[in-house]
Amino acid sequence: MNKAINTITSEAIVIFKDNIDTDILIPKNYLKSTKRTGFEDALFAPWRYDSDGQPIKDFVLNQEENKDKKILIVGENFGCGSSREHAAWALQDYGIEVVIAGGYSPIFYMNYINNLKLPIILKKEERLALIEMGSPITVDLEARTVKSDDLEFHFKIENDFREKLLNGRDNIAEILLYEDLIKEYEDKYAK
Repeated sequence: MNKAINTITSEAIVIFKDNIDTDILIPKNYLKSTKRTGFEDALFAPWRYDSDGQPIKDFVLNQEENKDKKILIVGENFGCGSSREHAAWALQDYGIEVVIAGGYSPIFYMNYINNLKLPIILKKEERLALIEMGSPITVDLEARTVKSDDLEFHFKIENDFREKLLNGRDNIAEILLYEDLIKEYEDKYAK
């Protein structure tokens, strides 16, 4: 069963860098499975581990206090590079429900939505204000808002994508909404 997104409240993990590509999100040597799970430890591997494979203590994902945070704030052009759905899976496995960026690679953006996670675009000054506030952030998909204390920012998302996330329906679940019509069509034109 897929999990619908409506309101998410969490402190944020901040990796405020531009052009974080999918090779950083999950390097190619981790792409050996298509099971959609088991990628949590591979997330940000080039920045997260030293040359001996040991965790780099001061990298944010290796800090215990960030383990249960569901929101990631980053720079511009997030998810650029090769088109690997594993990047969305790795974020999901770590527990990231929402990424707030200045922009996304179109392929990553769709992969993240298709995995029922929310990519939000906010201006740089809005993201910096959220980071500076340092308080828990509430993302309300229904209202299309991001709030923290007295800050409130509105974001845009296409209605079809918003409905998909609010209802927790992946592409297959959306197709199955029309199962009766599909059967009717098949019966009508069966030879």
